[in-house]
Amino acid sequence: MSPTRRALLASPLALPLASPALLPAAQAQGTFPARPLRMVLPQPPGSANDAVARVIAEPMSRVLGQPVVVENRPGANGIVAINFLKQQAPDGTAMLLSGVSQLSFNPHLYPNLPYDPVRDFTYVAPVTDAPFILLASKRSGITSVAQLLERARAAPERITYASAGIGNSTHLSVEMIADRAGVRFTHVPYSGTAQALTSVISGETDIMIIVLAVALGQVRAGAITPLALVAPRRLPFLPDLPTQAEAGIDAPIMPGWFGLLGPAGVPEPVVNTVNAAVQSALNDANVQRRLAEVVLVLIPGSPADLLARMRQDSEVWGQFIRARGLRPE
Repeated sequence: MSPTRRALLASPLALPLASPALLPAAQAQGTFPARPLRMVLPQPPGSANDAVARVIAEPMSRVLGQPVVVENRPGANGIVAINFLKQQAPDGTAMLLSGVSQLSFNPHLYPNLPYDPVRDFTYVAPVTDAPFILLASKRSGITSVAQLLERARAAPERITYASAGIGNSTHLSVEMIADRAGVRFTHVPYSGTAQALTSVISGETDIMIIVLAVALGQVRAGAITPLALVAPRRLPFLPDLPTQAEAGIDAPIMPGWFGLLGPAGVPEPVVNTVNAAVQSALNDANVQRRLAEVVLVLIPGSPADLLARMRQDSEVWGQFIRARGLRPE
């Protein structure tokens, strides 16, 4: 998790509607929801995706009058959860809390992806966005974006950057900045975010872009040097940290949003009911406080807003992925 990086595309939801005859009788009579809802997650317990789901599930259930049950189905970079969702009836009782990676990045990274980000889903509601941060190791001596770019131009490929793997947001974001700034860094991929961040803290690698919430403790402890906020505007708890644009980086901002989707064919009235429950949850003061604690930005909006976010980010980052020929190992 922004108007500066996503000019929302005016795109109507062109997803097929299910015939009422195919829906359970209670729903066809307008009594949705008549049973508990399942919110399926492509990530394990303890992930940011999981945190968001568990914060909004209870206030959503109060509005809907039915429990909202969180189900973690991690695996295969989201494909396990997505395949499960595709097998569910389009009656609104099974939803997926998906991230930008599954919808806007994966279709360009994996040539044989078993789902289509438009055809196979009904878009329901955007939920949260996560800002990223550009960091440098203390050992590197880099203290500003200007100094980083100056060194990179003077000695191409000497500066190293850590990532959580090829095709990961931590990889794509640095590559995009390098491309737009006309510099070259050396990529050092790790098996996960924690290992990559540890390498920067220890000085094994020089820089990294990472979700702010993950690195905030180390920033506050002075273990790493913050260079720029990868977000459209400054944050109140880091008032002196410039955004990447303010620091002189003219590049798209890495998105980190989560959105709620159903299988293809969920009827519009059902979509609107679930969307209203999400909006109510995001207006809840306790929800706002808990999500702010994990540095997540609320992005209330319509189904069309979420679809437009996906399409805009798919266009921008998909073009970049294809131009660079990036493929996960």
